[in-house]
Amino acid sequence: MKSIDTLVEDIYTLFEQGHNCSLSASKQLGETIANVVSERLAAYKEVKAPYLRLSMLGKPDRQIYYELKNYPKEPLSPNTKIKFLFGDILEALLLFLAKEAGHKVEGEQDQIVVSGVKGHRDAIIDGVTVDVKSASSYSFKKFENGDILLDDPFGYVAQISAYCEKGGAFLVIDKQNGHICLSKVDSDSTIDVPYRISVLRQVLEKSVPPERCFSDEAEGKSGNRKLGISCSYCPFKFTCWKDSNNGQGLRTFAYSTGVKFMTTIVKEPRVNEN
Repeated sequence: MKSIDTLVEDIYTLFEQGHNCSLSASKQLGETIANVVSERLAAYKEVKAPYLRLSMLGKPDRQIYYELKNYPKEPLSPNTKIKFLFGDILEALLLFLAKEAGHKVEGEQDQIVVSGVKGHRDAIIDGVTVDVKSASSYSFKKFENGDILLDDPFGYVAQISAYCEKGGAFLVIDKQNGHICLSKVDSDSTIDVPYRISVLRQVLEKSVPPERCFSDEAEGKSGNRKLGISCSYCPFKFTCWKDSNNGQGLRTFAYSTGVKFMTTIVKEPRVNEN
């Protein structure tokens, strides 16, 4: 029986030495990808009432509050939706490759319930609970180096904690360069999931949202201030920071390094404002 410790090496071997996939396995992958595409597209037609899910546990309290209380948020752009779909397809491909490499993959999308909150784990590979991710090259390095345990702006460690009691692992593919890594999470690094759920339920009972999750940060030495990375990716940032810039709200500027969301302007930036 193979060990998950050789998973990445074994997947790479498929491409180094070549491999004959069975017709049934290939058809199954095709059906899985077709279902992923169909489900994603169909989901955008539906308007469902939000509810607490295990996959949300790593998000900050204020963001969850906004989500479940139906505060205004930015709609996802078509290209962002396509990017998420691409990630789903890559994740299905990774599990297929794990099977073809001779590893035992089971429990795919099994429902997990903790303290009445539901979620679906990705899979169990060789007896280890695995959360499959696709990542940019920058984010991939954090998984590869183990830095995700210390720098986890999107709450991935809390997310995987919900699906395992004795630790698990992230199986991650760099969607830009094709590199794969396995990043283990031991039980000492996971969170107390029932306690986290109880805290969130208390937060959601209140009539006002909790304090902001993060402070803004300095933009150079100009005196200007901007949102950090976690806030920049939040779909509720314009609601959350509506009192910034003396009540004007966030101002968005297109720098060569990317869009920056400014909370305070002391010196007018010399770049285009969106």
